[in-house]
Order: sequence, then structure tokens, then C-alpha cells
Amino acid sequence: MTVAAGRDRAWAAVTRPELLRQWFGWDYDELDVEIQHIFVNEATVQAPERMGWADGSCLAVTGDDTRATVRVAREGRQAGDPDRYDAIEEGWRSFLVQLRYYLDERPAGQRRTLYLTGTTTGRRALKAAGGDGTPVGRRVAWRVDADGHLVVVAGQEPLDSPETGPVEVTVSTYGLDDSAFDLVRKRWTERWCRVARDTRVTTADTPAP
Repeated sequence: MTVAAGRDRAWAAVTRPELLRQWFGWDYDELDVEIQHIFVNEATVQAPERMGWADGSCLAVTGDDTRATVRVAREGRQAGDPDRYDAIEEGWRSFLVQLRYYLDERPAGQRRTLYLTGTTTGRRALKAAGGDGTPVGRRVAWRVDADGHLVVVAGQEPLDSPETGPVEVTVSTYGLDDSAFDLVRKRWTERWCRVARDTRVTTADTPAP
């Protein structure tokens, strides 16, 4: 993922917990613990601007003072079945979209997210987000909605498939006070319940689904 930020700023965004919180994952009651575990306790710096984990995965930042590329690589991918769903791989696709938005747009204020899960088709989920998104692979797409919030849609089925399946939507907002965020949550909850079954909405005070 290429970002409009220098190498040093991009490296800081993937190593400093207070910056990781501005783009990684989504809010729930143990996000800080998760960030500490993944990026501090378990990660090993292997070279300048490169970290790795015990399973052979690695994250590297390359570039110059104005643009950088953040690359995540994982071992164990089945080369003979490139379309097989891989939750960790698709998760990283979503997270790198969120990282790029944070670094490119430099949104002001603290991030607050909605994490919506349910069973639907990718097309219905994208419609709830306001229309077709920009694809990142076959199972992840993103767009900025009419309210200016980053929306990332990810499904276990390809998003252009007519088949229903588990879909998750992460809505990233920045700088909202409680009343403004509650309004966004209400609007998205109503919208999501119209297009998906078995819905759940997770925010900062919610245990992980």
C-alpha cells in the first residue's frame, strides 16, 4: 500500500501505539491490549523499518521523505488456491486501507469507529455505504461516505457474488464528540439492520464479538 507520507512517518504509524490506535482494527474494550500484544510484545524489529512475527509474517516500510510503501507478507499461503478465504490476509487488506486514509488525509481528532457485522451480500453492504467502493482484492472495498467517514466493507464471499455470507463494515470517524458520534451510530445501525441479518454493532465500550 503506497501512502502520501514519508518513510519515517509511516514507520511511526505502525510502531507507536497512540498512532496505531488511529487506524488499526476497530474500537472495542480491549483494542489497546491487542495493539500492545501484536506490535510491541510479539513483534521483533528485524531491520530498519521492518518488523516480523514468530509465524513468519513481516511488515516493511520503504520509500523516501515524501512517499512510502507499507507491505505485509505472510507465509503459508496455498499457492494452488489463491481465491481461498484467509481471514488474516483480508484483515490486513482492510487495515492497510485504514492506514493509507490516516496517512494521506491526516484527519483531525481522535478516531472513533463503528464495527458492524452480519449476514448479507457484498452488494447490499456496499449499497448501505452509499454505492460501489474501490476494491482491494475481491473481498474488500472502501469508500468515503456522504458524511465524510471512511467505510471499509469486507466479506467472506467475494463482494460481487450474489451469495450471502458474513460481512463486516468498519466506519472510521475522527474528531466527533459524543452526541455527533451517537448520531452516526444510530444512522448506521438503522441502515445496517435493513440490509443484513444477525446484526451486531461494536463500539469502544463493547466486548469483542
